[in-house]
Amino acid sequence: MTQDTNPAPGTVSPAPQPGTQPALWVERTGGRRYVGRSARGGEVQLGGLDVEGTFTPGELLKIALAACTGFASDVTLARRLGDDYAATVHVAGVSDPEEDRYPVLTERLELDLSGLDDEARERLLTVVNRAVDASCTVGRTLKAGATVELTIASVSTTE
Repeated sequence: MTQDTNPAPGTVSPAPQPGTQPALWVERTGGRRYVGRSARGGEVQLGGLDVEGTFTPGELLKIALAACTGFASDVTLARRLGDDYAATVHVAGVSDPEEDRYPVLTERLELDLSGLDDEARERLLTVVNRAVDASCTVGRTLKAGATVELTIASVSTTE
């Protein structure tokens, strides 16, 4: 049995206890519109493709993957290229409508490597790939295929 640990709608979750994951939840704000929230005060607007200023859940999945690649490679790249290096991680994937999933997600990490000779560039690319493979939790989860468990709880909206 899964314990329901999400806060009531419209409330801020208490800070997580040491060793636990921060609370994350989404609240419905309208037809096919939600706001995602974190216990740290973060918010992201979610909506359908026709809703301006929002991300779809699939887009957030892709952005999470790209951000994870950026985070996983950041220390290695900063050490070699300097703390102020510029990087952009593009991510794409076309949904398979029959399976209702993304069969392939592709990423492109763009960097200015012009200051490196061929040998140094190849060494850096090898180290970056290893860092991403070893520590990008989102990518590792997608590659391994996570188990998803859903619990549906009835909660009264009247007091």
